[in-house]
Amino acid sequence: MGTDLHELLRSLRVWDDAVTELRAFDPATAPPAPLGLFTAWFAEAVAAGQTEPHTMSLATSDAEGRPDVRTVMLHGADADGWSFASHSHSRKGGHLAARPYAALGFYWPVLGRQVRVRGAVAAAPSAAGQADLHARSTGALAAALTGRQSEVLGSVAELADASEAAWERAQREPAAPVASWTLYRLVPEEVEFFQGDARRRHVRLRYRRADDGGWVRELLWP
Repeated sequence: MGTDLHELLRSLRVWDDAVTELRAFDPATAPPAPLGLFTAWFAEAVAAGQTEPHTMSLATSDAEGRPDVRTVMLHGADADGWSFASHSHSRKGGHLAARPYAALGFYWPVLGRQVRVRGAVAAAPSAAGQADLHARSTGALAAALTGRQSEVLGSVAELADASEAAWERAQREPAAPVASWTLYRLVPEEVEFFQGDARRRHVRLRYRRADDGGWVRELLWP
């Protein structure tokens, strides 16, 4: 007997008290810029035991404006922006070359929190991208050396052969360059913080970039 998706969906609940702590959030205490609040919330998610809190949804659009989304890893967040990396010839790399604008989405269910970030994206200097790559694991370098991301794959065996060769090179040459590997930085124009509430009085605080470069803080209806 097949699985009934609708029955499964109706059986699910969110923010179970056994695993989720919905904390009070007073937006009046939020800092004047979003980076400080993001850093604090990220640290709280880690301390609360959120698995893989550094993973995020990355939404881009192609040259025709059609959206696409995938899960990637946050590589950093500082005055230069929120950063992630990929091959320049990957699908996301092609999208960003055609339309250098993206959105990020973080979801930390252990605290009932979301963070959404939107803004322009630019590639960091090549040296920064290579330094970012070589600061990561041997597996990350091997994956980057395998290359051909988003291209059509002929067979699983073909991938296995290419991956094995890439692992051998990564172990032999830990500083091997990967010319297409690119560190991207999203400079935020909007950052929204969402704190869930058991009575559905969710708190939504949006930071919006002002014309003078500062930040406007405003509440949104849930």
